[in-house]
Amino acid sequence: MATSRVDPPNELAARVAVVTGGARGIGYATVEALAAAGAIPVLFDRDPATLAAASARLSERGIVHGSDVLDVCDGVAVEHSFGRIVARYQRLDILVNNAGIAIRRPSVDLTQADWQKVVDVNLTGAFLCARAAARTMLAAGRGAIVNVGSIMSLSGGGLYPNISYQATKGAIVNLTRALAVEWAQGGVRVNAVAPTWVRTELTKAIVDDPALYERMLAMTPMRQLAEPADVAAAIVFLASDRARMITGHTLPVDGGFLAQ
Repeated sequence: MATSRVDPPNELAARVAVVTGGARGIGYATVEALAAAGAIPVLFDRDPATLAAASARLSERGIVHGSDVLDVCDGVAVEHSFGRIVARYQRLDILVNNAGIAIRRPSVDLTQADWQKVVDVNLTGAFLCARAAARTMLAAGRGAIVNVGSIMSLSGGGLYPNISYQATKGAIVNLTRALAVEWAQGGVRVNAVAPTWVRTELTKAIVDDPALYERMLAMTPMRQLAEPADVAAAIVFLASDRARMITGHTLPVDGGFLAQ
């Protein structure tokens, strides 16, 4: 008789997992999900106060973790932060490239400086962190990297003009493919998730605006926002051995948006 599968609670036992932008939203939900799977999560975030608050919440629950203040755009700081983690734990198994920003303006009104800010965080930051993590992973012959893209990675549509975000999140898909191919024989898998609108601080303006909220629901076949935990579950799957033969792919967590 067939039985339902229950994923082991400690499938990531003792693995060290860095999550950028890990102090809030999808990042913090991913930290919690990784910890529930047995991993030792390490939160990287550029906001010291938010990072301290997130770390305190984890400590109150008895969750063993690490943390470091980091601006992912700073290549030297990235190398130092990853170096400290490897020195402390003597391993690095998982990287979740979650840090990201958006500047929503019509393309003709977007300044070069604002374009560059988004490129620096969403694309260059992801590359710098992946490069730093891969040095340790390739030396060990194992590792998993999960990049956080967006439904805008694979679609030019949306609720409003958001060209720098769409362009960088689209680039994340091919960054994922290229690194997956380059590092496959070294035992490092690279995948991405493509979330729909997720109920976080970043979407509060949408949720609080009835007209925008209704437009978003109308564009989503399942007619609901994703929760941070929905995205975190997909990330943990891609980081786990259950996905050992999956690399170079982008998994939508989108309520059917991209199926249209």
